[in-house]
Amino acid sequence: MGFVRGSNVRSGDYLEGMLSDYVGGKAKVKVPKNASTRLVTALTCLQFAFAVYATFLLYYMSPAVDLRTKPDFTWATRIARNMKQFIIPPRVLGRYQEAASLIRAEVPPITPSEVCEHEKIDFMQKKSNDVQMIKLKRELYDKVLDFQSKTIGTETLAELMAMKSKWDMRGPNRPKVTVLLNHFKRKTLCAQLDSLLQQTLPVHHVWVLSFGSPNELSLKRIVESYNDSRISFISSSYDFKYYGRFQMALQTEADLVYILDDDMIPGKKMLQILSHAAGTEKYKNSVLGSIGRILPFRQKDFTFPSYRKFRSKEAGLYLPDPAYDITVDKIVQVDFLSSSWFLSAELVKALFIERPFTFMTGEDLHLSYQLQKYRNAGSFVLPVDPTDKETWGDSEHRLAYVSETTVIFKDIVQVRDDQWWRALTTGYITQWAAMYPQKIDALFYAHSVDEVKALAPLLEKFRSTVGKKAYIVVSGGGFCPCEDAAAALNWPKLVCKERRFKIFDLQIGAISGASKSEVPVLQAVYSSMKGLIKIHNPSVVITVTDIDPNVKKALKLASETNANGTALVLLPRSSVSKVLWMADLRSTALPNWNRMRISVNIITQNRAPSLTRLLKSLSDAYYVGDEIPISFNMDSKVDEATIKLVDSFEWPHGPKTLRRRIIQGGLIRAVSESWYPTSDDDYGLLLEDDIEVSPYYYLWIKYALLAYHYDPQISLPELSSISLYTPRLVEVVKERPKWNPTEFFKRIHPNTPYLHQLPCSWGSVFFPKHWREFYVYMNMRFTEDAKANPVQIPKSRTNGWQASWKKFLIDMMYLRGYVSLYPNFPNQASFSTNHMEPGAHISAKDNVVRHDKADFEVPLLKEDFRPLLPKGKMPPASKLPSLNLFNQPVSLKGLKAAGAKLGQDVLRCDNATEIVTVNRVTGLPQQCSKFL
Repeated sequence: MGFVRGSNVRSGDYLEGMLSDYVGGKAKVKVPKNASTRLVTALTCLQFAFAVYATFLLYYMSPAVDLRTKPDFTWATRIARNMKQFIIPPRVLGRYQEAASLIRAEVPPITPSEVCEHEKIDFMQKKSNDVQMIKLKRELYDKVLDFQSKTIGTETLAELMAMKSKWDMRGPNRPKVTVLLNHFKRKTLCAQLDSLLQQTLPVHHVWVLSFGSPNELSLKRIVESYNDSRISFISSSYDFKYYGRFQMALQTEADLVYILDDDMIPGKKMLQILSHAAGTEKYKNSVLGSIGRILPFRQKDFTFPSYRKFRSKEAGLYLPDPAYDITVDKIVQVDFLSSSWFLSAELVKALFIERPFTFMTGEDLHLSYQLQKYRNAGSFVLPVDPTDKETWGDSEHRLAYVSETTVIFKDIVQVRDDQWWRALTTGYITQWAAMYPQKIDALFYAHSVDEVKALAPLLEKFRSTVGKKAYIVVSGGGFCPCEDAAAALNWPKLVCKERRFKIFDLQIGAISGASKSEVPVLQAVYSSMKGLIKIHNPSVVITVTDIDPNVKKALKLASETNANGTALVLLPRSSVSKVLWMADLRSTALPNWNRMRISVNIITQNRAPSLTRLLKSLSDAYYVGDEIPISFNMDSKVDEATIKLVDSFEWPHGPKTLRRRIIQGGLIRAVSESWYPTSDDDYGLLLEDDIEVSPYYYLWIKYALLAYHYDPQISLPELSSISLYTPRLVEVVKERPKWNPTEFFKRIHPNTPYLHQLPCSWGSVFFPKHWREFYVYMNMRFTEDAKANPVQIPKSRTNGWQASWKKFLIDMMYLRGYVSLYPNFPNQASFSTNHMEPGAHISAKDNVVRHDKADFEVPLLKEDFRPLLPKGKMPPASKLPSLNLFNQPVSLKGLKAAGAKLGQDVLRCDNATEIVTVNRVTGLPQQCSKFL
């Protein structure tokens, strides 16, 4: 028999029955063929109507269609509504909706108790019984705490909470804190959420992150089970590993973020403690946490061990460390935090300034490194109350030992060792660096391999000089790879890998990348060099003058940040091999490299050919990148050729100044008024136009000033000038006997420089203090009647000199025991020579003294003078021999005694142990002072 539906049965009844069966879970009823046909027909019509409706809707909602011209298509809506009522009558639809509601009412919501899983910890907290290790770790921890308590200060939890904070935990100024939980496999999510929802400071948001986790579905069910609008679940099939959570933290609008590993279950008071500390003035620019690490200290062999080295104090600390019974009861600064990070949302940006060493691990170290390097932000482990687990950031510390990859996988340990070493060598000031600031002589910087090659001779000289320390920094990346720099220096490439200070690779490409902007390079060089300079305290940072301008700017800024004083030395490439004597200077003298300002002051009138020769010799000299002002001092009778010459002369080393007198002044005024110091670091080189200088003259001046005047460990106040010239005659004696200093000092050293009471007028640099003093002295002594000068130096032919500025300087130096430094090389080779051309004195009609050119014109030094010096360097000041006015060996004390005995100074000192002392600024005589 066939099943036939009666004619009085409506299609709606069949539809209602079919829906009822479906909702009730019963077997489907077979619908007669004619009813099915009508139903299919009706549904097809409805589908067609909706298709037409949707087509019009999509077209008119298009952005290309002007909304003001869209027609009314409510007719389609009316058709659809009527069709719906025809196919699914209201009473049927109502019954279906009622049934669905009953289904939902019968299925209760999921609760945490149904879906939560908890980590099983079936082992006791690790405890060491190694007495030696416990002792080593405890000693190091105490040493760190002692240092920090004396420098930055450490607080207990009570003291920390007593500090003033900008956050009001119970008032309207309560901070918003977003918590980020990163989960993969561990079963701790419920424990974390329970703790966070019970915090004494309510959370603003909790973001549960699941990146590439095989447990994504179960994690999502757990989040849904809490049914809390503050908790969100964020997942991705791609595993963003350790950095993804920090990328997510950039999206928060909260004031602070708290990023937790899945092994951290904070106590209920933790958010309040962290927020309070973050609101204090002292810790507002910091990253705070509950677990941290202090990186390795340098060993006796000057290398650094692995942070996992066993039985080694130098391997650093893990804090807190229950294995060695180390609890953090005072806030402690660490090199980086692990497992949890609490900081302002703004500070998170610093993590991404440089490309990480690797994305596989090390986000904890990279964060602290970047924060310190670019934001001057420290990393701190907060103290706890040992008796109150609600104050702990990791209330179940044993979780940290479950599958700790940084411990059990050797390859990970190696990567992290490489990472922290790279950080230390690019300016990361670790606790070791803070506790043990280094002191080196020079830090070289090269931005290219060519610059490495240019600096190599001086670097090698520093490194081969006993007692000197010097390292080189290279830009790295695509600019100057460390391996290429090592090859250029003939060093093994291993130096780029070993944990020993020698060469530092800044890896500039990690920040600059493909960017053509100069800002990343400047920022990277400045930030790295600032840290390296603070760690190593170099006396000088040395690079080439023609280095990239932005790099030069960065080096200058970084050098200026060192409170201990670091000078940036910019050397022309041609001068590098000429200043190897830098390595022989004390580290206390080197920072003064740029302090001195030596000006060239030329006295000229009508000897254009002579002046041309002098100017050529000055132009051919080595100036080591210093700025050298030059001035031309012309009397009123200067000729046209000289004026044209000085006007057209180009001087690339500094400003050029022209001075011309209105009234003829003569040689005394021309010389004495050619220069006056502007500061205590302003030195005047006075040259008449018939002088010629050696290419090395400026190097001699600079070397001598640094060795004998700018070294704080040397006291030589009697030194008033530096001579470029070595005399061949004793000019103050009537007979003017020949003088050969090489022969005279052969028992000491034939080429030793020496101190002489006689000033030099044929190329000499005068000191500012003594020149001011001389100005006042000559003003008090000089009269139109030269014979009225009362000073009569016993047996000196200078007593009869009348038209000489030098006579007054000789008198002052004799009376006050001053000396000049003279060079002494074979055949009297010097840094200046006098060509004895006719002028105010030489060949003058009233000059009865005949001058033999061979007695005055000496050869110029054309090669490096350093190898000729005793032991290849300037001798100690205490070893410099001193001569009186008559070329007789006399101690500096003896020179003062002779002046005091004469007793003819502008102030009369009755005591034979006293000489006149003057005001350093004005040069005015003040009083008589004892010199014994």
